[in-house]
Amino acid sequence: MVESNKTYTFHVQGMHCKACEFVIESELKELSNLSSIKPSLKNHQIEIVGDFGNKTPEQITNELTQTTIKHGYTISVEKIKHQAKWRDLKMALPIALGFVILFVLLQKLGLINLVKVSDVNYGTAFVIGIIASLSSCAAVVGGLLLSMSATFAKEGDRVKPQLMFHGGRIVSFFVLGGIIGALGSAFTLSTSVSFILGLIIGLVMLVLGLNLLDVFPWAKKLQPSMPKFIARHAHGVSKLNHTLTPMLVGVATFFLPCGFTQSMQLFTLTTGSFLKGGLTMLSFALGTLPILALISFSSFSIKNNSKSGIFFKSAGLIVIIFALFNIINSLVIAGILPPIFNF
Repeated sequence: MVESNKTYTFHVQGMHCKACEFVIESELKELSNLSSIKPSLKNHQIEIVGDFGNKTPEQITNELTQTTIKHGYTISVEKIKHQAKWRDLKMALPIALGFVILFVLLQKLGLINLVKVSDVNYGTAFVIGIIASLSSCAAVVGGLLLSMSATFAKEGDRVKPQLMFHGGRIVSFFVLGGIIGALGSAFTLSTSVSFILGLIIGLVMLVLGLNLLDVFPWAKKLQPSMPKFIARHAHGVSKLNHTLTPMLVGVATFFLPCGFTQSMQLFTLTTGSFLKGGLTMLSFALGTLPILALISFSSFSIKNNSKSGIFFKSAGLIVIIFALFNIINSLVIAGILPPIFNF
């Protein structure tokens, strides 16, 4: 029987960042009748090559969506008009402001200082971890977690793999974060270099925040991502069926294309210390732990929740506020602006 491969281009709804490309590609690879899969965040489309027999484009998109819908992605023949949902933004604004005010009050009371050493604010890293776990970027880690869970659930073992995953993730973030921090110590960062790095971190966070708002489609094209071959190999670890796979999957999350993780890795480089670098990434990982643990042991999914728009927009506003604070602080350190904040 001769296969008849054809090329199709469909539209994708639900993509928020580069991580979405890897999640979609990884899931659709499980379909045996596909020989090529190319998702694109730039135009929110996917190009596939495969043999679907006499099925209509509508039937094909329905089949593809059945595989991707669990991660919040819908594939369609016609382009679905983007809806900004400004009403969600109005509800998210007071939530975000309340969160930031609470954060500032905790600093004023000295409670945040419990996780603060020298000039490295581990409390901020922890908060960014919480925001990252509530964001659409967590879809790639959640997808990895669900994929691994499905593999081991068939063998009736659910709890142990989850514990190994989270344990491996926390330990690896500390160790690998420490290595990045130690590498930073090999370089003497001048004031100008520190300023540039701080500015880059702020700009990356600003783009992430704008993407979470989901009201400016053009912002998605600006988001940086890890090289595809690294992210693809990291994501492929979840398909292995070995006793140590859950732990390896936890380690692999350090290399996945999550903008929040990458911004924290960049900041860790400036610490110039194994301990500070390790504790920074550890704080970030601990911030993501509650939501990822909830995903592990339940069917919890923010993306598929009816209030997901409010969740994402609240997180986006919080990230934007932190980003602007970081950018302004960098300008103050460089002497371009006078001190503005006193906390």
